[in-house]
Amino acid sequence: MTNKSFFINKGPFSLNHLASSISATAYLNGKKIDIIDHKIMVSDINTLEKASSNELSFFTNTKYVEQYKESRALACITSEKFLAKAPQGVFILIVDNPYADFARIMSLFYPNSPVKPGISKNAYIHQTAIISENCEIAHNVTIRSEVKIEANTKIYPGVYINDKVQIGSNCIIHHDVTLSNCCIGNNTIIHAGTRIGQDGFGYAFDNYQHIKVPQIGRVIIGNNVEIGANCTIDRGAIDDTIISDMCKIDNLVQIGHNVILDTGCIIVSQVGISGSTELGKYVVVGGQAGLSGHIKIGDGVQIAAQSGVMQNIEAKQIVGGSPSLPIRQWHKQTAILKKLSSRERND
Repeated sequence: MTNKSFFINKGPFSLNHLASSISATAYLNGKKIDIIDHKIMVSDINTLEKASSNELSFFTNTKYVEQYKESRALACITSEKFLAKAPQGVFILIVDNPYADFARIMSLFYPNSPVKPGISKNAYIHQTAIISENCEIAHNVTIRSEVKIEANTKIYPGVYINDKVQIGSNCIIHHDVTLSNCCIGNNTIIHAGTRIGQDGFGYAFDNYQHIKVPQIGRVIIGNNVEIGANCTIDRGAIDDTIISDMCKIDNLVQIGHNVILDTGCIIVSQVGISGSTELGKYVVVGGQAGLSGHIKIGDGVQIAAQSGVMQNIEAKQIVGGSPSLPIRQWHKQTAILKKLSSRERND
């Protein structure tokens, strides 16, 4: 069994309950099962390779088809197209989106640690701050004047919250986060070491001097956002930097002043987005990509890892390379360069 000593297992659960919770259709040895025996219990979750006869796993990636065929799990969540390759003796739970439903099952076994209402004696809280009911404020937290924190929010040790910051309900702010000049929506998670609301990088050049431009905007973060560890999100110069609902940002991402991420963007680690760039809905940016300033990226665009984006991109395009190109054109150029370099070696 995988060592999960840092996490508390809330199981076991009956297989019938788990299947019902994700509206799965169950099969065993190729035959549909309308009702699963309530006495069949699942003790834990695990990988295809390591799952034992009382654990549940999932299968979506054909790279692991051999592990799927040989799995000794009690049950496996997968899609209908893989039913024919199912191992004998394993309950197969058929759903439309196996990975998403496996995540839901994982949340049953390993839910987030609950909020333990209370304020540490070692926390500093200004008398004008407003903290709603059932919040957990850990030790060495600093909360400055006129801060507002809504109900059921958890603040981990070492967090610094500057004047007038607003934090919604059911949020989790992890260790050593710094928040200033920002408003944060509900159900948002911010991981350790992230800095939000510091100065944007703005200078005017005059007579061989860099004149600092005051940054008087805010950072507005929506609902159901998650921001990884050690990210930096600068406040706006005049208008606001905006991270809209359901955006997910990986670790070590830099977002410049006045950047706008529309609903549901995915930003992978080590991405840098320069000031005043706007991303449409559900844009995906691969790791280590760089986006220059003052450009617009359309809805549904996908940007490959390590790309350099310097111009606007229309909606639903897939691009790669530096400077970025339509993905097929980029692959063609890469193939041509590979052939040319091979010829040079042969010559």
